[in-house]
Amino acid sequence: MTSLITQNPIKITQITDTHLYGKSSGTLLEMNTNETLNHVIELVKQNENEIDLVLATGDITQDASDKAYQNFLDIVATLNTPFRWIPGNHDNATVMGRIAEGTEASEKTVQLNNWLIILLDSSILGQVHGKLDKTEIKFLTSVLRAVEKDDSVDHCLVSMHHNPVPGTSAWMRDIGLENGQEFFETIKMSSKVRSVVYGHIHQELDFEHEGVRCFCTPSTCIQFKPKVTSFSLDRVNPGYRSLQLYADGSIDSEVSRVSGEIFEADYNSPGY
Repeated sequence: MTSLITQNPIKITQITDTHLYGKSSGTLLEMNTNETLNHVIELVKQNENEIDLVLATGDITQDASDKAYQNFLDIVATLNTPFRWIPGNHDNATVMGRIAEGTEASEKTVQLNNWLIILLDSSILGQVHGKLDKTEIKFLTSVLRAVEKDDSVDHCLVSMHHNPVPGTSAWMRDIGLENGQEFFETIKMSSKVRSVVYGHIHQELDFEHEGVRCFCTPSTCIQFKPKVTSFSLDRVNPGYRSLQLYADGSIDSEVSRVSGEIFEADYNSPGY
C-alpha cells in the first residue's frame, strides 16, 4: 500500500466512463470519446493544481483493447500526477492488470495523510450489472477491520464502478451493483467510512445514503438523462469531479463540465 503525506485538504480528481477505443476515431453513440476525454483533461489542467490522486472509476475502454488502455495511460500521463484505475463493465480486469504491470495503477488501497482510499472491482466480465464477489467482500472486510485498529487512518473513501444505490431512472433498475445492501452492511463494521464514489450511470449525484455521502460523477463522454423511464441521453457536456478531503473528515466536492464546445451524439438512440 502506498502511503503519502500531502497537503490539507487532499485533492482528488475523479474521471470516469471514458469509453476509449483502440482507434482514436472510435465513437460511442456518434460521440468521439478520445476527443471528449482530451477536452476534459485540458479542463482539469486549467482548474486544478497540485492534484494528489486521479481516480479513474471504470469503463476506461469500450473495446477492452490493449491499445485503448494505452491511449488512456498516455492521455492521463499528461497530468503528471499519481493515478489509480478500476474496471467497469466494458473493461477486462486481466488486460488492465497486464497493461499496468510495473506501475501502481491497479493498487487497491492508497493512504493520503489520515485518509485511506479503497478501490473495489465490481465488474462481472460480459455483464452490464455489477457485483462485489466473495473475494472483494473479504478484501473490504479485512481492510476495514485493520483500519479500525490503525490510529494513522481516521477516514475512508471507497470507490467502485457500479452504483451501489439504485439509479435515478427506471431503465437503470437492473444495471447497478447487485449486492449493494451487502456492501453497505459491510462498511458499517467501520466507523471511519465517510464516502462512496462511483460512476457507471453517467450522471452527477451528491447525496447521503445510510449515513455515508455518495458521489456519482459524469462521464467524460455521453451523459444519461436522469429521472426518465426509458434510455435517453442528456444534452449536457462531459465533465469530471474534484474532491477535497479534510483532516476532520469533511469533504468539499464539485463537478466541472467542458464549456464552449458542442459535441455530436445520437440523441435519438434507444440504448447503447
